[in-house]
This record gives sequence, C-alpha cells and structure tokens, in this order.
Amino acid sequence: MAPAVDLLVQQVANKGETALEEPAQALKKAIAAKDRKAVGAAAKKLEEAAKQAKDKGLKAKAGELGKDLSGQAGRLLEKVLSWENIKYSIYILVAYLFIGIIGMALMGEPVGFFITGFPFVFIISWLSLFLAGNYTIHEYGLEYVLFCLILGLLVSNVIGVPKWMMPAVKTEFYIKSGLVILGARVLFGVIMKAGALGMVQALAVVSTVWYACWWLCKKLQVDEEFAAMLSSAVSICGVSAAIATAGAVKGDPKKLSYVTSIVLVCAVPMMVIMPIIAKAVGMPDAVAGAWLGGTLDTSGSVVAAGALISDLAMKVGVTVKMSQNVLIGVAAFILSVVWTLKGVKEGEQASLWEIWYRFPKFVLGFLASSILFSFILSEATIKAIGRPLQNLEVWWFALAFTSIGLETRFVDIAKLGGGRPALAFLVAQGFNIIWTLILAYLLFGGILFPSPVF
Repeated sequence: MAPAVDLLVQQVANKGETALEEPAQALKKAIAAKDRKAVGAAAKKLEEAAKQAKDKGLKAKAGELGKDLSGQAGRLLEKVLSWENIKYSIYILVAYLFIGIIGMALMGEPVGFFITGFPFVFIISWLSLFLAGNYTIHEYGLEYVLFCLILGLLVSNVIGVPKWMMPAVKTEFYIKSGLVILGARVLFGVIMKAGALGMVQALAVVSTVWYACWWLCKKLQVDEEFAAMLSSAVSICGVSAAIATAGAVKGDPKKLSYVTSIVLVCAVPMMVIMPIIAKAVGMPDAVAGAWLGGTLDTSGSVVAAGALISDLAMKVGVTVKMSQNVLIGVAAFILSVVWTLKGVKEGEQASLWEIWYRFPKFVLGFLASSILFSFILSEATIKAIGRPLQNLEVWWFALAFTSIGLETRFVDIAKLGGGRPALAFLVAQGFNIIWTLILAYLLFGGILFPSPVF
C-alpha cells in the first residue's frame, strides 16, 4: 500500500487539496515507521478528511484508501480470533454448506459425504484467508489463492486426504460459482473506457499466444486435451480459462490440476518482477498497466502489481484484464464446437446437443451477471452491493483453490507428460510477455493511436 499512499500524497499536493494534505502525510510517515497503531489512526483521519475534498476523484480514492488501510491495521490477532468473528465465520460456513447441498443434490452427488467433508475444506480455506490477511503479507501483494493452494498441497502430499473428505473437494463447482459472481465486475462500460484498444489487445494476445502454445505443445508431443487447457490458461486468464476449456473438451481432472498449479506458481514471481522492470526502464504507466493486464492471470494480481507502479497503471491493467475475461465464453464455445466435430465419424453430422453438452454452462451465468450489472442495475445499487458480492466471490475462489491443492499429488503430476507440458507453458508464457509488451507500446504508448484517458 506504500506506493499507493505516496501517489496520493503527490496528487494531493498537485491539486492543492489542503484538507487531505496533513492526514495523507501523517499516513505516509506512519507506514514508513511501520507503526501499525499509528497507521490505523492516520488512515481513519484520512477517511474522515476525504469527505471535505473538492476533487471527486481524490475524494473517492482517499476515502477508499483510508478505509482499506484502517481495516488492515485493525486486523489484530485478538480481533480475528474473537467470538464475534468466529461466529461470523460459522454463519458463512453454514450458508456455503447449504448452497453446496443444493448444488450436490441437483448434480446427483452424494450429499451426506459432502456434508461430512465440507467443514474441513472450509477450515483450510479459512486458515488461508487468515494468513493472507496478515498486514505484512498483504503489503507484499501475496494473494489468498496462493495460501489456499499451498495448504491444500501440504495436506494432500504430506498427510493425505481421507476418502470421506473427497466428495467435498469440488474444484469445478466452487470456481464456476465464483466466476458467475465475477461476471458482475466485468462491466462493459468500464471496458469501453479504453475504447477499442483494450479489446484489440485482448484479441491479438489471445489469438496469437493461444496458437503459439498449441503449436509448441504439438511439437513437444503433448496431447491435444492437455494442449487446449495449457493454451487457454496462458493466453486468456489462467485458471478460469483452463476450467472452462476442460469443460469444453471434457478434460482429465489430473491434467487440469497440473495446469492450475503451474499457473499459480508462475504468477507470483511475475507479479513481483514485472512492476520492477516497468519502473526500472521508465515504461509509461499506461503501457505498464496494459502489459500487466495482458500477462498476469488473475484480476487480483493485476491490481496488486499495478498498484506498485501507479493508479493509472492499475486502472489500465484491470480494464485490459476484463477485456480478456470476456473472451472466456467465446473460447469455450469455439472449443465445444471443434471438439464435437473432432468426435464425429465419417458420414455422420455433428449434433447441436453434443455442442450444448460440452459447452460450460457457467459461462452463461457469467455473461448474464455481466449484462445485469452493466446495463440493468443502477450505479447506486452496484456500488451498494459491490463489496458484499466481492466477499462472496473470494470465499468461492478460496474453496476452489484449496480443493485444487487437495486433489493435486506431485507423484501423479510427475507422471503426466514427463515435464513437457510445463516446458510448453513456460516458453509460451515467455512469448506472451514479449508479445504483449510490444502490443502495449503500440496501442497504449501513443505510437499507433492516442493514449486513452481514464
């Protein structure tokens, strides 16, 4: 958060916002001194002072920053482990268990075993969120999904997951539920702030990088099912795209676990190193944001990495990432059609029912959610329910990534492809980084078009 506060101090000085100058400087000093209590007090004062700001943009930014930092500084151990917080966590457990029971019943899954195992999956997810919420860890931008994966992997590979718990390890159910809610944050109005440039970059990155990874997989003799998941993951938006692709091609769950694990392992160093490179070479903020948005695989990592550069870089990065997220549905539909045609015997016709069977239905929920929040609900309603919806999304993804770890065993992964799929992904990611950087300069660097205004 320190870079964000430094940027705020600079903007306050440039715009002559005297009401914000003193609390912003006090917050900066408190962060530099690493005094958690002082940070909390200064953040609260900034949040209050923001109400008197004249500039609407700074008013919103200072208020939100003050609120976030105040909340983070107040996450003391005694508060987190207080009965009030534990009681709230139990309410969440019961709510998600109830939704899960309905989902399992509709899918014809064993509800009894799900009820038995779900609390243990939830507890691991809760511990992961607890670790990720630590003030110091949060400062380094390490996301909760990484801790979910690590704890899940530890249980799976060190202790072992008991059979009675496995019916509650439902990666696809959890992540698809989260993606439907994610659609509420993929707003077409926000995407169009970058004009056609964000979508042009998304199309150019996805189409080129997808084919490059596919071609490389074929050269390395990686099977087509594996290649499709790897190509979608590296080119579109990581785990979400891999799961959508796995549904379209009816992929092996072990291969999906392999892909999701390597995506998350690569995301952490990229999230840290890329902003350092962008600042070291003097990359324009808009270009840096477009570069991050086109290569990092989760919206959270784009926000964290973008904030290390500037507010503009973060906004451009999130907009570009949203543009790529929209293409999940397009890719899923195309792959559903292609894999249906591949399975048709000579002399037979492709069945529309088979295409519908392969098409991941959660994509429809994702699109419906996006349309609802983009064109139907009022701005006031979206603002009021935005934070609660994001919290719901976080819990679904926490359960999903915990499940990925629980069902991933290194022994099984080592047997898949002899390292060739990992090599294909890493080389394709390298190409993705270079190709996206070129496009970012051409589209957002003022070379082919004027840079978009945010």
